Amino acid sequence: MNSEETPHILASGERIWVIGPSAAAEHLPQMLERFRSGEAGPFIVGDAGQPEGVFISWDLWQRLAVLSAETQEFDHVYDIARESLADDGPSVPLEDVAAEIGWDLNEPIDDSDLPPKR
Repeated sequence: MNSEETPHILASGERIWVIGPSAAAEHLPQMLERFRSGEAGPFIVGDAGQPEGVFISWDLWQRLAVLSAETQEFDHVYDIARESLADDGPSVPLEDVAAEIGWDLNEPIDDSDLPPKR
């Protein structure tokens, strides 16, 4: 694919390679083989060296979807907290806030990905 790729410089100065649409179509079977062998991509596609689309592995897409959902949920929780803090009214009990954002305070928290406490 090297001869059918065009370099594109990102604002950060990083160089990425953009595959033209006909080259992407021609090499799609090889891209799938790379995904099957564990290479996540991404394979960036566009015309005239301008990135327009990205091929990524299904596994990577699923991880990104989960992260996106977690981020959206965090933004929602942050908005509620910010509104509550800006309100001059009385404090709201933690149980009420948890109920509003859908948290079960009795559910154990999975902290297995956190560093051990010292």
